Formats: sequence, structure tokens, C-alpha cells
Amino acid sequence: MGHDPHGRRHATPAWLDLATGAGTSRRGRKLVVQILQTYHKGGQPSFVKTLDAIAVGQAAKLPLPPVMIYGDDVSHVVTEEGVAYLYLAGSLEERRDALAAVAKATPIGSRITPRQGDRLRRAGLVAYPEDLGVNPILADRSLLAARSVGDLVTWSDGLYRPPAKFRDWS
Repeated sequence: MGHDPHGRRHATPAWLDLATGAGTSRRGRKLVVQILQTYHKGGQPSFVKTLDAIAVGQAAKLPLPPVMIYGDDVSHVVTEEGVAYLYLAGSLEERRDALAAVAKATPIGSRITPRQGDRLRRAGLVAYPEDLGVNPILADRSLLAARSVGDLVTWSDGLYRPPAKFRDWS
């Protein structure tokens, strides 16, 4: 990321979907999507209460932990369980709840009840595969992964224009 500019040469639909404010002071923001499986190899949960970077920063006596992207910059989290639309959360507690709802069987996910998950779905803060028209039984990586740069161009309706060195996808 490396910077936090609020300006934009042109307003894309995706950028505007995350907009706040009104009129000429309306500002969008970058989509920052974190995609992860709820568990790492070896059965370690991907969702943790505290980042390792906190301990690293303390051990190295750094003034701030070495975090590449802060949590409040992340707009979406996608797991095999669903999508958390974090940019729609009105509070830190709602962000935590949305994350827990897509963390499902992890210790973090176990703090959300089915009733809370349903409330988050109705509020549009989370979507599960069936909400997105995906049959969980038939879902596999082929539904998520682009197989070529051409797929990216097609899926973006031509908005994505790759550099010339990537345009030979025929």
C-alpha cells in the first residue's frame, strides 16, 4: 500500500461503492481484500486475537509494530465460509463480528451465534456462499481463481487493461 491518498483521477464504480460523504466532498477508498482459509496447514487457525507483529515490534523495541496493512484499511475478508464486508461496519465491534462470522469453526468464529450470523447477513455485513449463488457442495477453487489475464479483463468488463507484456493470452 505504502500511501494513503484520498484523491482519484476518475471514480470507478468499485471505488465509489466504498465512498463516504456527500457531494463534492464524497470520497471513495481502495478495495483491500484479504483472502484466506480459516485454517493453515497443520490445523493452526488463520484468525488470531493478536498479530505476531505486535510481539516482533516489542522484541525489536520498534516504536510501532511492523504491520504491512492495518485492519481498518481492509475492506473485505474472503474465506471458504463467506465474505465479510468490513467497509460497511459502523463500529469496531461490528467489524469483529463480521470477521467472526466468516471464521466459523475457529476459536474467533465460535463467539458468533447462528442468530448473530443471520443478523449480520440481513444487515449486508456478511454473505455466505448460498447468498452469492454458489452451491457450497459444488464449490471449488475453479470458481474463485482466474485462469488467465484474459479472464481478469473479461470479469472486469474491460475496466482492467493489463500492461502489453501480459496481453498475449490467446
